[in-house]
Amino acid sequence: MATSPVIALPPGAAGSRIIGLGHHQPPRTLTNDDIAGLVETNDEWIRSRTGIVTRHVAADDVTVADMATAAAEHALADAGVTADEVDLVIVATATNDDRSPNTAGRVAYALRTGVQPGASTPEGEEAPDLRNVVGPAAIDINVACSGFAHGIGLADQAIRAGSARTALVIGSEKLTAYTDWTDRSTCILTADGAGAAVLRAADVPAVGPVVWGSEPELTPAVRIEAPEVKFQQDGRAVFKWAITRAADRAREVVAAAGLSLDDIEVLVAHQANLRIIEPLAKALGLEGKVVVTDITESGNTSAASIPLGLSKWWHAGRIPAGVPALLFGFGGGFAWAGQVVLTPER
Repeated sequence: MATSPVIALPPGAAGSRIIGLGHHQPPRTLTNDDIAGLVETNDEWIRSRTGIVTRHVAADDVTVADMATAAAEHALADAGVTADEVDLVIVATATNDDRSPNTAGRVAYALRTGVQPGASTPEGEEAPDLRNVVGPAAIDINVACSGFAHGIGLADQAIRAGSARTALVIGSEKLTAYTDWTDRSTCILTADGAGAAVLRAADVPAVGPVVWGSEPELTPAVRIEAPEVKFQQDGRAVFKWAITRAADRAREVVAAAGLSLDDIEVLVAHQANLRIIEPLAKALGLEGKVVVTDITESGNTSAASIPLGLSKWWHAGRIPAGVPALLFGFGGGFAWAGQVVLTPER
């Protein structure tokens, strides 16, 4: 019997670390008073039930890829990394319109050329010659609100496996394009935006192992389904899970990193509802730490909410450098994922 050949594996890194963060939000804001002009509600009702004060809404001609590219450019600049150093691009989104090229491929192209695929090079500029260029791996993932945490996990694993050394992970959503503006229970929540992180191989791991899973009985609780193709959710079921079970899942994430909750200095949970984030922080004993509550000014941006809040607070100086931060996403699917990361160095 012939001996099977041995497959060689590339040497990977000990781990990875986040070296840059970026974000983008459309300039147009929608206030609670604006929402009250569309459905029967008011500012006090929305604030008391969600914590949301404003949210950003993208123009009709702005795409998920446009916002993802802007956030990626910000993160690359923050990291001091050029686009040609990136060998893996992961975009987490549930609201891209196009099937192919996927959003990650569009972002990779735009970072090299300054335009989206198929668009003309600006007048006076010469189109780059990409015929002999090997671009990055470009992968879209759709795990809705927990997509960014899933993406960080996949990028970290790729780096440790030797399949990449510098990765760009982006969450980008145009959730308002899938909003029923006559549904008071959902239109008060949704918003648009993007956030991004640059990961690089590191001798000392600064991204903990991803812990992920799903809740089968809640699979239909958050939906964007044909033929309506509008965002819908069973808000009570999501809220009950978040209040009764999310903390246990988050504790698993911290334990997997070999840390205790006393070690955690920053909590960045999915920005679903302030009435979820604050009780979660309290259940974990983290209410005295930095708890990102970008929900108040950005609304619910699904897969973009964790990197958007993380980047905004980081660049505003509200998050310290080099400390353990717990990332924890949950939502559509019904999927959840998280990891502990060290915040970037300044």
